[in-house]
Amino acid sequence: MNSVIVKGTKINDRYQIIKTLGEGGMANVYLAHDTYLDRNVAVKVLRGDLANDEKFVRRFQREALSATSLSHPNIVEIYDVGEDDGQYYIVMEYVDGKTLKQVLKQRGHLSVTEVIDIMLQVTDGMAHAHDAYIIHRDIKPQNIMILSNGMIKITDFGVAIALNSTQLTQTNSVMGTVHYIPPEQANGKGSTIRSDIYSMGIMMYELLTGFLPYKGDNAVEIALKHLREPLPSVRKFDSSIPQSIENVIIKATAKNPKNRYKDAREMHDDLKTALDASRIDEKRYVYPYPENDLEETKTLDKELESIKTEDKKVREKKEKVKEEEFVEENKKQNKTLIIILSIFTGLVLLLTVGLVILLNDDNKEAIIPDVANRTIQVATKMLNDAGFGVASEYKYIASDVVKEGDVVKTSPEIGSNNKLPKDVILYISSGEAAYIMEDFIGQNYLVAQGKIEAQCECNVEIVTQAVDESKKQKEDEVLKTEPSAGEKSKLGSPIKIYIPKIEYKYPNFTSGYTLAKIEEFATKHELKLEIKYQETTSVPDGTILKQSRAASSLVTPGATLVITVARAPEVEEPTTEPTDDNTGE
Repeated sequence: MNSVIVKGTKINDRYQIIKTLGEGGMANVYLAHDTYLDRNVAVKVLRGDLANDEKFVRRFQREALSATSLSHPNIVEIYDVGEDDGQYYIVMEYVDGKTLKQVLKQRGHLSVTEVIDIMLQVTDGMAHAHDAYIIHRDIKPQNIMILSNGMIKITDFGVAIALNSTQLTQTNSVMGTVHYIPPEQANGKGSTIRSDIYSMGIMMYELLTGFLPYKGDNAVEIALKHLREPLPSVRKFDSSIPQSIENVIIKATAKNPKNRYKDAREMHDDLKTALDASRIDEKRYVYPYPENDLEETKTLDKELESIKTEDKKVREKKEKVKEEEFVEENKKQNKTLIIILSIFTGLVLLLTVGLVILLNDDNKEAIIPDVANRTIQVATKMLNDAGFGVASEYKYIASDVVKEGDVVKTSPEIGSNNKLPKDVILYISSGEAAYIMEDFIGQNYLVAQGKIEAQCECNVEIVTQAVDESKKQKEDEVLKTEPSAGEKSKLGSPIKIYIPKIEYKYPNFTSGYTLAKIEEFATKHELKLEIKYQETTSVPDGTILKQSRAASSLVTPGATLVITVARAPEVEEPTTEPTDDNTGE
């Protein structure tokens, strides 16, 4: 494997390494600074032994280059592909966020509304890719990033295709990928646009339940389950999940591709209406075509049976071989399709480059003008005058600042420098929108904060409120919210979550407390304890006589507490005076 590139190193005399973001089986990812354009980027550098495989490198570069044509808010943009001193790299948009897999590890599973919001963004991005005849082939929560404002970014476009045949030969990689693999891909028939639909359906299942639908001891066993076993019902996991939502998953994860959505756009449109009142009484989706031919799984059945009958030591050695044979068979059957897709992708790329050269042989660049707060007509004219085209489909987003119907922003963003010609996407204000506060009282405040931030571009503030310890409330539970449950908050408005700041008070130590109990109290509350003794015969030895801090006063860590304890006075032994026998008598 290639060694980690040290901080400060420049790739191609342009991308200066800041730190390592992650290390994987195929490549290492770094945060770097683009010294030409003065911006931070993510740089993925191909692993050393793969860089020596000429066929792999060509595929890696070709597919990454094809993905550079994708420009969508929900897809991580690829800026550059190149080679520097034997190191092959891809430069991408740097996304400061978490993967959906990391979110699932923290949260367990997500709410229906959160999942719909995420999947609407994922399907919108995938629809853009499918329109360009680009298949991702590796959709899974690990490849979906979520930003702090809830925006979704699909990663590893262009990389997934290039790495597909190699990564499946590695046990660790295949165990992560096979959980989302469509039946036709598992059975060696290659991938289509509908293969991505299947993977999105499995991911949606996992987001709602927190579990993967198919598990096994090895990749072959899991692949067989994708081919043969019906998908477990999400409504059995949570009966409150509407049938319309389960129907989206049922249709997306059909084993027969003809029973699935025809493309990501159709799935996106179905998701948009899934919670509409008109779909409350929707019946369970029934497949119009037969699901699968079990005869096709006989080869895998034999492989699985041999795995199970071998003893433990032999099985451990042979499992890897079996999985490699399974993948080799997949590679052979996919070879023709890969060649056709590669040739087609290359032709599209060459045609695109040729058109750019023909239409604009001097390769001009222009800055996207500030069209915010302008009408669509004015914004279009300004962009056309600057040499840009305008995408025929607009995006609509809520705004309480920009007048409804006017432009809020563009993609690429206003002020950015872009080569001509380029179609700019206009984001149009749909008017003021609001977030309706849920009832979070008594729930963990971190869960409440996560739900709010996932559904609302709001500034969430955590506020502590003094609470007497006698009320026995947990320090992480929600006391109240502003606005209250059921009330509306404008998008972007501040939201406050109140949690307890428990105030501890001094008890009356003179009422039955022992010195040992007082020492325990002082340790718990980080107090400096001083013990003084007062001799007395009026009370038993060890009785607490007084305390320096009044009962019911607030406890402050670091304060000094002086306790006076009764002690019996020392009894002096009587002394015997010597007698004088010489009395003089």
